Amino acid sequence: MRTCPQGSCPHPTNNIKGQPVDLNHRCHFSLHRTPVSLIPLLVVALLSYTLTGCSDDGGEIRGGAPQVTVIKIEPKDTPVSAEFVGKTASSRRVEIRSRVEGFLDKRVYTEGAMVEAGDVLFIMDTKPFEANLQASKAELEQQEARKATALINLNRMRPLAKKKAVAQKELDDAEGTYREAAAAVEQARANVVQAELNLGYCTITTPVSGLSSYAVMREGAFIGMQDSLLTYVAQLDPMWIEFSVSENQMFKTQNDADKGILLLPEGHSYEVEVVLADGSIYPHTGMITFADASLSEETGTFLIRAEVANPNNLLRPGQFVRANLKGAIRPNAILVPQGAVQQGAKGSFVWVIDAEGKAEFRPVSVGPWQEKDWFIEQGLKAGDTVVVNGALKLRAGVPVQITQPESQPSADAAGSNN
Repeated sequence: MRTCPQGSCPHPTNNIKGQPVDLNHRCHFSLHRTPVSLIPLLVVALLSYTLTGCSDDGGEIRGGAPQVTVIKIEPKDTPVSAEFVGKTASSRRVEIRSRVEGFLDKRVYTEGAMVEAGDVLFIMDTKPFEANLQASKAELEQQEARKATALINLNRMRPLAKKKAVAQKELDDAEGTYREAAAAVEQARANVVQAELNLGYCTITTPVSGLSSYAVMREGAFIGMQDSLLTYVAQLDPMWIEFSVSENQMFKTQNDADKGILLLPEGHSYEVEVVLADGSIYPHTGMITFADASLSEETGTFLIRAEVANPNNLLRPGQFVRANLKGAIRPNAILVPQGAVQQGAKGSFVWVIDAEGKAEFRPVSVGPWQEKDWFIEQGLKAGDTVVVNGALKLRAGVPVQITQPESQPSADAAGSNN
């Protein structure tokens, strides 16, 4: 038996007695002959070699300065808005009622159609009212005839009374009869006017232009004073936007204004932007026209009403919308992206870069949101450099590498609740 020529493998060869060497036999360093105690050391060496060339985040070599994106704080006056859930309402919703009792003869309008002021909606049965008018006119003529007779009698009595031909009592009776006849004429004339009005009330028109509703009563129904409602018409232009403001919101807004954190528009003349259900912005803005003086006991809120133009009738009564109140300003406001603010055991904090280019932990007090940014009320000042990306790799005092130019987040005016 012979060993391999390399002398490193103890396995015997097969070339005894001139036999050829087994070509399948491999002479190399084999792990099964390596001492067990050396295996962990080999594994650690292999891992160390591998990790030395690995990248932490697709390009940064471990042990190098963390790469971050930053912004430089530049306080500036920032418009803010307050958003509320509102509901549209007609600026003039008129109930169409019958003014006389009778039978409904005809519905003229198309239910749900737009109507103009003065359009006929319903017609009542006019025959009883026409007969009443004729009777009133006849009564008037009768009373006028009695008045004429009383006047003739009075004129006859006056010269006789001057000659003492008749007693004074007869003259007084003649004057009283004439006055009674004159009053009866006025009463009869008033009855004629009332009969004409009642006949006119049989033709029911709308006093406003707007959207009509369905007919409550149908043809042939008797219309009484207790059930006189026929339909209603809602004026669409302008349209009201009604929403509620809680007592806490009112107090917070006033407190912020007293502290100078918030500047309110002069005369509380807020501009109201309407956001529709699909998220689109309504093309017309409105102004607040009414604020209830008393607090609702049921909801604990104040009713606010804004008025907006609605020339194309895009808004209809009863729609739910969002009302953004614009006009307030936060002076010298500090804004940072939401991703820059982190939450710790003691509250919110950010990472800032000091003058030596090292990371510094900075607790902050945050205010409301401004779309994708935070208002920072305390903790930052002008000129601070705040980390917006890469903060998870930072520790206090670690040098950093800034990878992008510094820029201030945009301050858009919509989306903040104050």
